[in-house]
Amino acid sequence: MTSKWFWLMALATRKLWLQAVLFAFVSVVAALAGLAVAQFLPEVFGQRIGAQAVDEILTILASSMLAVTTFSLSVMVQAYSAASASVTPRATQLLIEDRTTHTVLATFLGAFIFALVGLIALKSGLYDESGQVGLFAVTLAVVAAVVMTVMRWIEHLTHFGRVRETTEAVEAAAARAMKERRGATFLGGHALTDPGRVPKGARPILATQTGYVQHVDSAALSACAEAFGGEVYLEAQPGTFVHSARPLVRVSGFEDPEAASARVRAAFTVADRRSFDNDPRFGLCVLTEIASRALSPGVNDPGTAIDVIGRVLRLLALWAEPQPAEEVRYPRLWVPPMKPDDLLDDSLAPIARDGAALIEIQIRVQKALLALAQMAPGVFGEAAATEARRALELAVAALVLDSEKELVAGLADEVAKAAREA
Repeated sequence: MTSKWFWLMALATRKLWLQAVLFAFVSVVAALAGLAVAQFLPEVFGQRIGAQAVDEILTILASSMLAVTTFSLSVMVQAYSAASASVTPRATQLLIEDRTTHTVLATFLGAFIFALVGLIALKSGLYDESGQVGLFAVTLAVVAAVVMTVMRWIEHLTHFGRVRETTEAVEAAAARAMKERRGATFLGGHALTDPGRVPKGARPILATQTGYVQHVDSAALSACAEAFGGEVYLEAQPGTFVHSARPLVRVSGFEDPEAASARVRAAFTVADRRSFDNDPRFGLCVLTEIASRALSPGVNDPGTAIDVIGRVLRLLALWAEPQPAEEVRYPRLWVPPMKPDDLLDDSLAPIARDGAALIEIQIRVQKALLALAQMAPGVFGEAAATEARRALELAVAALVLDSEKELVAGLADEVAKAAREA
C-alpha cells in the first residue's frame, strides 16, 4: 500500500486539467521555439516562405482546433451519458480517467493555443524573416501531430463508451487492484485471522467523516504506533463505509490514545464514493451491476451477464493464486483478511439472484463456483459450496421445469463434493 501523498499525486496525474495545462505550456514554448529552429534551416527557405504563408496556416489551425476541441468534448460527455445508461454510473469513473481521451483533448487544446500564440507573436513583429521560417517548421510538426491524433481519436471513438469495452475497462481496473492487494494481503502488517487476538482493552478511534475509505496509509499507522508505543488493529479497510460511530482502528498499549487520534485519522482517505485503486471488491461490485442491469426486464441481455460471470471468475482466480509468504514490514499493525464469502457475495450472489429464472445464468453461476472449488478448494471451497446452495434455492423457487431444477441441483452437488474433497 503506497503512502497517502504518493497516492494523491497518482490521482492528480489522471485529471484532464493537468495534462491540458502541461500541453498548453508546451505549446507556448513550441510557438516561441521558432526563433531557435530558424538557425538550423537553410537561408533559401526564408526567400520562399513569408509571413503570409505562416499566417494563413496558423489561422486555419486555430479555427479548426477550436471546433474540433468543442466537438470532442461533446462526444466525451455523450459517451459518459451512454455508459451511465447502458452499463452503470460507477463505470463512468474509468471513462473520465481514460488516458487516450485526455491526450487527444490536450493535444487539440495545445494546438489551438500554439496557433494563437504564434499569430500574436507574428502580428507583433516578434519574428524576423528567419524566425518566420522557424515558426513555419514548428507549425508543420504541430500539424503532423494533430493529424496523427485525429486518426487515433477516430479509432478510439469506434468503441469508446460501448458496453463491451467499458466492461473490459472495469475488469482491468479490478484486476490491477486484485493483484496489488493479493501481493500485500495484510497491507504490510500481521495477519489478524483470529478476532480474539485484539486485546479486550483496545480503544477504538472513530471516524469523523461519513463516507467510504479509499486509501489506508499503513506506514503512517505503523509510525504512529511506534511513536506511542502500542499496536494498531485495522477495522476499516479500503471500501468500508464509515461514520462517526464506526471505528477506523483499535489501538492497544498507546500511552495517550486521544493524542494519537488525529494522526490515525490522517492515515485514512475518506470520500463520498469508492475507488477502484485499493478496493478489489468495488471492481467486483461494478461488474455485478453491469450483469444485473443486463438481466433487468427492460434490457433482457443474458449474454452480457454470462460474459460478466466469466470476467468475475478470472478475477477470483487471481485471488486464488498461491502467493509467497508476505513480508511483515509493519510489525505493530494487524490487518484482517478479505473473506472469500465476501468476494462471492459481491460478485456471483447478486447475479444468481437476478438471473434465478434463467437456466443459462444458473448453469454458468454453478459452473463458475465449481471451477473455484476445484482450482482453490482451500480458499473458495466452503464459500463456493455455501453460495451454490443459495443459488440452488433461488433457482428452485424461480424455474418452472423440473428438469432444469434437477440440472442445477446436480451442479450444486458437484460444487459441494469438490469442497468436501479439499
